[in-house]
Amino acid sequence: MSDGTSPPTLVSNGPIWTGDRHVDALAIRDGRVVAAGGPDEARVALGPGFDVVDLDGRRAIPGLIDSHVHILRAGLTWNHITSWDDVASLEEGLAAIRRDAASRPAESWVRVLGGWHPSIFPERRGPTRAELDEAAHGHPAYVQLLYEEGILNSRGLELLLADGDVPGVERTENGSPTGKVTGPVAFGRIAALFEKPSAADREASTKAVMADFNARGLTGAIDPGGFGIDQRSYDTMFDMWRRDEMTVRTRLYLVPQTRGNEVAEIREWVRYVQPRYGDDLLRYVGMGEILTFGCHDMEGVRPFEVSDQARSELLEISDLLARHNWPVHMHAIFDTTISAVLDTWEEIDRRHGLAGRRWSLGHAEPISRRSLERVKALELGIAIQNRMMFRSADSTALWGEEVGHNAPPLGDILDMGIPLGGGTDATVVSPFDPWRSIWWLVTGKSVDGAPPREERHRLSIEQALTAYTRGSAWFSFDEHDRGHLEPGALADIAIVDQDPFEIDPDELPSVGADLTMVGGRIVHTTGKIG
Repeated sequence: MSDGTSPPTLVSNGPIWTGDRHVDALAIRDGRVVAAGGPDEARVALGPGFDVVDLDGRRAIPGLIDSHVHILRAGLTWNHITSWDDVASLEEGLAAIRRDAASRPAESWVRVLGGWHPSIFPERRGPTRAELDEAAHGHPAYVQLLYEEGILNSRGLELLLADGDVPGVERTENGSPTGKVTGPVAFGRIAALFEKPSAADREASTKAVMADFNARGLTGAIDPGGFGIDQRSYDTMFDMWRRDEMTVRTRLYLVPQTRGNEVAEIREWVRYVQPRYGDDLLRYVGMGEILTFGCHDMEGVRPFEVSDQARSELLEISDLLARHNWPVHMHAIFDTTISAVLDTWEEIDRRHGLAGRRWSLGHAEPISRRSLERVKALELGIAIQNRMMFRSADSTALWGEEVGHNAPPLGDILDMGIPLGGGTDATVVSPFDPWRSIWWLVTGKSVDGAPPREERHRLSIEQALTAYTRGSAWFSFDEHDRGHLEPGALADIAIVDQDPFEIDPDELPSVGADLTMVGGRIVHTTGKIG
């Protein structure tokens, strides 16, 4: 998928948004845009002999970049997961489990790992243990909702408890397990029971998840590491990179994995890995979204406090990373957590200076005006995901109505000139589909019955697309090369099947890509564009 091998190409006969302006044609040579303007200007820039992509009236935009998505982890098992991302009812979800169970070897797990919420189902609930027993045909089965809870069928529960009790397993008054599990310990124990995919399976799954991203117009992903990722997890993607098989430009953050051993593990990463190592297709960025588990406030819907020990560990780790010039991306939801992080980073700024280092916060929906001022002073960015599409009601119940109805304060972030990236936090917390996230950014609506976000914190379609393109590119130092289609930019292009500038905002979740290009090469097509 090398950038320099794409043929000279003219893209024309439809509206094109470059990220800065609307034009009628693009000229692409050696994987980059060499002209953006009128058709004649583009033809002159190309000279004789070029391919033509005829938009036939369709809209072209810069390829979308998710600023916070767990593509690497998802890719390791994508072909073995039962996806509920596009499921519209519990009945439909159970039918998907039946189909997958019927096609898989005996005793293999059937599992749904997030990307759904009961509020979008007419049944308004997830499955019961008995329903999973019926649907899974004797297979162990597991359905996880966000990072909040999961439900096992009887066979799955039997395997989980084979070696004794597990924290987080719900029981009735008489001590019988219900099948419901909660908490990271139980989630981790269940994940350890899943079949380990072969190298060939991991490669096929990673190619499949990239193809699905391309089909939605995604050409870039910033991966914040996360639970379940260790040094070996990166092998598949780097093997594909060496064979020139990447179709989603991926930027990687690294994370510690063991609570209580974060400092030592990060020291090992710093010793052996160089930040920003790689090329335009695959590159390490920095460290995060977890630096120390003592600062990780999970979904921000349960009380949380950063201890003095966690503050001390964060200071030690942040100082280490600043001294070695590592960018940092930090998960923080509660404003109290954000404040604790900013206390630490202001000290790091006094010691080393944070300007230009591209340190950032992820999530941060209830962030206060005072914290935003501190973020601005430190030149941090904020990557916002559409978690609140599913979590607005329960978050507001804890944060208070005034905070909840203004979360996230997108208008304030933009007014203050703080870099803003759009994303999903897929694949457990939310579906990876960028157009649902763009819908949420624009309309402020959730699917859990909460009132829409205040109007001043809703974005225009252009602002939302900017957050999902050039805004996201900022986090990996790529905003000059990516996220726009002005001359000199990498020719990453999504040609969409509906014009997001023209359709009703409530139709945004139905948008897809008829053709997607990465570096001027076609990586996805529906065959509708010549």
